[in-house]
Amino acid sequence: MWPRFLLCALLLLFQTAAAVSGAVAQPARHPARSAAPLPADRTSRVTLRQPPAGRLRAYREQRAFQYVEARSERSGSSLLWARLWNWLDTFLSTKSGRAAWEYGFYTFLIGALGFVVLKLLQVDLTRAFGRAPRRSPLPYDAAAENIHALDFNALLAEAEAAGNYRLAVRLGYLAVLKQLTDRGLIQWQPEKTNHDYLRELTARPLRPAFRELTQQFEYVWYGEQNDLPAAHYALARDARVALQQLIATSRPAV
Repeated sequence: MWPRFLLCALLLLFQTAAAVSGAVAQPARHPARSAAPLPADRTSRVTLRQPPAGRLRAYREQRAFQYVEARSERSGSSLLWARLWNWLDTFLSTKSGRAAWEYGFYTFLIGALGFVVLKLLQVDLTRAFGRAPRRSPLPYDAAAENIHALDFNALLAEAEAAGNYRLAVRLGYLAVLKQLTDRGLIQWQPEKTNHDYLRELTARPLRPAFRELTQQFEYVWYGEQNDLPAAHYALARDARVALQQLIATSRPAV
């Protein structure tokens, strides 16, 4: 009987110890209290201290405390281009700007492709989009000309009578080349350029006049001055006649 009583007492002791340890492990919970704000301090006085006037003046005179707006060292054109690129970048970042760039790029690409195709097909764009150049009143083949086989007096008279002053300027220039060749001052060849003849001409009195006549001829002929006024042709003709007279009185090359 005693052992059974001792066993019941030990179990009761263990249960009591467990209940006490649980009560110690879990402290009692108290409701949270809100902290009350501290009252404002109305008893202390705040005294503002002003720096001495002399020290402020000394600070103002120092370079480190003189704040001025820095001027840009770039020129006006650089600033203009910078603003333009900034505006373009802002515009292209929008939805409408990206669409305009895309459609504009494709339009340019199609136009360039069409231009290449027209060139390959040898389409005269001046006739399609503008005024066609006026044909010469006189049939003349510049590629087949031979200065030794041309009657310059008759051809010049015919061109002047027809009012084709552009062709008359060319015929007059070829007449000068024939005269220089006959005097032995240059060697005429169909494949030579006008500046080749200018380098060959070493006679000092003739070079300035021949250079000026060459410039007049290239401006009128290669510039396609089809509507050359009669007054302008008269000036070019007088310069050519004066040069021909100077060549006639010059000493021929040996």
